[in-house]
Amino acid sequence: MKHISIIIAAIALSIAYTVSAQNTPQSSTDREYTVIANPGESATHRVRINWHTDADNGKSYCTYTERSDINWEKARKVRAQQELCTAYDGLSSKKASGEDFHESARFLRNTVELKNLQPNTEYMYRCGNGETGKIRYFKTAPSSGEWSAAIISDFHAYTPLPKRVESAMTMIGTLEKCNGRDFDIILHTGDICAWGGSYSFWRDLYKQPYFSKYMWAGVNGNHDNMDRKSTRLSNDYFHYANNNPVNGYKGEKGVCYYFKYGNALFIMLNSESMRSEEGLAAAQAWVKKTIKSNPSKFVIVMEHYQWFFATDGRTSQYERWNSLFDEYGVDLAISGNNHIYARTNALYKGTETDGSKGTVYIQTPSSDNERGQALKEWTDNKDLIKFRWSEGSKTVGGILLKANDNKICLTLYDRHGNALDNVEVISNPDSPFTNAVHPLLIKVERHLFANYD
Repeated sequence: MKHISIIIAAIALSIAYTVSAQNTPQSSTDREYTVIANPGESATHRVRINWHTDADNGKSYCTYTERSDINWEKARKVRAQQELCTAYDGLSSKKASGEDFHESARFLRNTVELKNLQPNTEYMYRCGNGETGKIRYFKTAPSSGEWSAAIISDFHAYTPLPKRVESAMTMIGTLEKCNGRDFDIILHTGDICAWGGSYSFWRDLYKQPYFSKYMWAGVNGNHDNMDRKSTRLSNDYFHYANNNPVNGYKGEKGVCYYFKYGNALFIMLNSESMRSEEGLAAAQAWVKKTIKSNPSKFVIVMEHYQWFFATDGRTSQYERWNSLFDEYGVDLAISGNNHIYARTNALYKGTETDGSKGTVYIQTPSSDNERGQALKEWTDNKDLIKFRWSEGSKTVGGILLKANDNKICLTLYDRHGNALDNVEVISNPDSPFTNAVHPLLIKVERHLFANYD
């Protein structure tokens, strides 16, 4: 009778998908690796987890609960969908020692989507087939109210030069201090790996504590899209290192994607798929459809390639996108790649506005303290670009985004925590494609150092 009671209890627990465990971080056995939390299509209620295990590892699970559930008494367990991944296998690479080698990377990609989550709530989770996996964290988006994000990019993780990642992670820590509390999410604009085809770079990067502490959302950069020899350019490298929503268009699902975060719609683009006119047209058709189908107070578009060549101010992707952004009421356009910070006021039909309509264009500086660019004479678009900043080749900077129901504020910080530039975006209720708003009213606070141009 005692045995029967035990069996019945076990079955009931299995059906409920609940587990009990202690809230004590365990030393990682590295059976589960390259773990990341990405937003679901609605980040208020859904989060997507990606992790990898050895090809012979068998079934794997994600166990999760609210962080306040310190004894994991209400935890739930979800079995992962699995697929064998060989995208990185055999590609030329470098070991941390600098020695040449070919990646040996045949593994199971494990993915889950956690659903019916509570808004604005901290969760903890562990991956694997037992209760000893490393405890990691994420926070769901609020349905309304305040939220914050760090924006970092272009740190080109490269194991022979670990100081690159160290500089970027230290910059994230600086932004945390400037924020005065934890962020809600980390955003990046690509090139977080030197060679996306070098799987060992991803695996090493994701060991950094900020990948265990936060949810991340980013875009594919040209470095993320390449292998060492550029013999296989592919968005697979970015795709398999993440578990993004699969709401993109043909050939770009899980690479191009969108998600709702609070009152903002984020649209994430792949610059590498837009090199041709046909590729650009496909991306733009998808962006139009996405904006029409997802009314939001703020519309934010992110891609890797820069809006302007900020070395001298020449036009880049701005020329390809500004008409669409004008027509569809995009509030904020964020990019990277140029390794120089640049920012405009609200622009509409090629002219700066009073903020009643238009798009703010902003591009992140690099953050690896190695691959920055020096500013040159400012010759182009002086009427559009309001601020440029770089520390030359040794640039480290990042952006802190703070948002609430009425505005988005973005502040550029250097490695020392000095605020260098600030833009405030305020919603305006007039746009035909957003949720009772027109793109933005923008209030630009005077940057603190006028001679950084």
